[in-house]
Amino acid sequence: MNLFITTLESVAVLLGIGLIGFWIIKRNIVPGTALSLLSPLALDIALPSLIFVNIIQQFQPTDYPIWWQLPIWWLFFTLIAAGLTAPFMFLSIKQQRREFAISLFYQNGIFFPLAILTGMFGVDSFYPSFLFLFTMFYAAFFFSTYHLFFKRQQTTTFNWKRILHPVLFATIFAVGFKVTGSYTMIPDVILSILTLLGGMTIPLIMIILGGNIYNDFQEKGSLQTVEIAKFVLVKNFLFPLIFLGLLIVLRPPYYVGLLILLQSAVPPVTAVPLMTERSGGNRAITNQFIVASFMTSLISLPLMVSLFSLFFSG
Repeated sequence: MNLFITTLESVAVLLGIGLIGFWIIKRNIVPGTALSLLSPLALDIALPSLIFVNIIQQFQPTDYPIWWQLPIWWLFFTLIAAGLTAPFMFLSIKQQRREFAISLFYQNGIFFPLAILTGMFGVDSFYPSFLFLFTMFYAAFFFSTYHLFFKRQQTTTFNWKRILHPVLFATIFAVGFKVTGSYTMIPDVILSILTLLGGMTIPLIMIILGGNIYNDFQEKGSLQTVEIAKFVLVKNFLFPLIFLGLLIVLRPPYYVGLLILLQSAVPPVTAVPLMTERSGGNRAITNQFIVASFMTSLISLPLMVSLFSLFFSG
């Protein structure tokens, strides 16, 4: 029960900050147009700072010599998620099938798991570092593949600034410093600056999310209740239950299993509506999928973590 409550509180904090962002934009305390300016601050500066400092301070390669397998486990997770997305997408009506699929496939891989892991194990645990190693290629993968879900694909000229994301470089550099032992040469003042910048990450990104939801709902279109119900059933319940079954069979280390379970159970990544619109899809329905999945995760995530704890112990 304690684990259920801890996870519930972590998700509630995220959703609460998102509601503040919704209210800020609704009351025009900050203009909605400012959100596009805040996003690079959160994703290109604050998040890489958080990742770099956490790996430098908490990651101990000698204590976990198989840490390098974490990106491979992410690849395993991604392949299984693709295999599940392919049949489940046909539960949706044909006109919204691609939006259904992209929302299923791309998960909120960092912010939700980070909040839950911090709530479960504290800010000084190694779990956030392992999360960052697990997802180090996720941003590059997302920005180089999302357009494949739609018929009107973009040109093959990739936006390398998106693919070679600062998150990837922050992870690689931090791991390099730790493995070589040269991290001791980094001045404390630099780490202090990056720590303060990194502390903005989750509040800022959730405020942006809440504000974007308000902006999107000004043109939300008709509410697709049946499609939303099908999506939530698959994304919030069936996906994590199937992955839990695989984990029980494979019996990976506890920290690997927990990371995979969280990746399978979290809502879609918040960039899905924007990328759907850029690819010629229906942004409104993906936004409805995200909001419904976020709200349902208040119960589904604690439930899935509790089920995981019945079969795995840290």
